[in-house]
Amino acid sequence: MVNLLISQLRTRIRGWEVGMAALAWLLIPLVAAIGASLWGSWAHRTRRVRGDGPELIGYARFREAMERTSPRG
Repeated sequence: MVNLLISQLRTRIRGWEVGMAALAWLLIPLVAAIGASLWGSWAHRTRRVRGDGPELIGYARFREAMERTSPRG
């Protein structure tokens, strides 16, 4: 009789493990979809418009540095 009870307990635990495994496999794509939607909304956000001033100033400094002769010759 004890053996019968233990076997029924094992069956219930195994059924619970299978159910949790199925739930985990269903949650993985759900979490991925939520993450993708959050990333998509972040990537599509409206950004502040900046002028080209800082980039052009930096490029001009880069060009001047490249035009200088190297002291090593």
